Amino acid sequence: MTLDVLSLAAPGVRTLQPYVPGKPLEELERQYGVQNAIKLASNENPLGPSPLALAAARAALPDIARYPDGGGFALKRALSARLGVDTGQITLGNGSSDVIEFAARIFLAPGDEAVFSQHAFAMYRIITQAIGGRCVEVPARDWGHDLDAMARAVTAHTRLVFITNPNNPTGTWFGRAALRAFLERVPTRVLVVLDEAYFEYADDPDYPDGIALLNEFPNLIVARTFSKVYGLAGLRVGYSLSSAALADLLNRVRPPFNVNSLALAAAEAALADDEHLRKTVQLNRDGMHQLADGFRGLGLAHIPSAGNFVCVEVGDAARVYEQLLRRGVIVRPVANYGMPRHLRVTVGLPEENRRFLEALQAALQS
Repeated sequence: MTLDVLSLAAPGVRTLQPYVPGKPLEELERQYGVQNAIKLASNENPLGPSPLALAAARAALPDIARYPDGGGFALKRALSARLGVDTGQITLGNGSSDVIEFAARIFLAPGDEAVFSQHAFAMYRIITQAIGGRCVEVPARDWGHDLDAMARAVTAHTRLVFITNPNNPTGTWFGRAALRAFLERVPTRVLVVLDEAYFEYADDPDYPDGIALLNEFPNLIVARTFSKVYGLAGLRVGYSLSSAALADLLNRVRPPFNVNSLALAAAEAALADDEHLRKTVQLNRDGMHQLADGFRGLGLAHIPSAGNFVCVEVGDAARVYEQLLRRGVIVRPVANYGMPRHLRVTVGLPEENRRFLEALQAALQS
């Protein structure tokens, strides 16, 4: 007897395509027998985590037989002091995607609409569809969010809007006036999730800080993470900032102990290491210039990025991606984002960037 499990699944789940992460180094080495490969596919910090964070995680190891602090008191206190918000405005997640999903679970019912941009983070569609919501994808403008068009796309059926600044995978961003104008146009009955996973990398003077707008816009939720600039992707810890009333709702659906003990300790310590943060941001700035110069030397167009990654147009991206794999370099194809001619490349260490550019030149000529 066989069971058609697909027929038992909720309608929104039946046609879902799972999120595809960057290829692990171990998988590449198994498939191709490549040694000493480099991975520039998942927007990870090439410097790794802060030494303070590593020490804190090690110190927490003896207590892993016990459950973590379910309320994350110490980390919330550190975030409160760092960001100037009340601890009651903070919701902790197993990565920022966790708190983004909480928002969707609370505010979307089957048939409700969620608005997001073309070329935006794939999880917005996955989360919305899994719940049974209706995805409203607004065409991008110059690879980035068309906030005017997104505001016009809001209807009586819209409950949630996802915006990302800087955007992943394109690296595009919008400024203070554009964000404020957009929030002023969105009805307060519609929740706006502002995903700022790459906030710390953006250094343009006009780049907005979503936290500064929380008091003016009670329907705003700002999501951030320790996975990127803080180098804690493997521990999975993120958070959202909102009004205390919204945080109360988010915490109602938050699973107990969703952030583990090592992650809580490491994240708290990472916040205190300003020097590691400075080095990370400077390395990224220098690496972005290195990659941009390399692309120009190869005659390739790229999308200017405010994150720790950059999309480069290479023509037949699937072929070039395969050729890079054979040369021991993993980047990220983004055809699933409607960008079949581009590859997304994480900014690495100087030697990694150089090796990628050399492999890219060889791949283009093969």
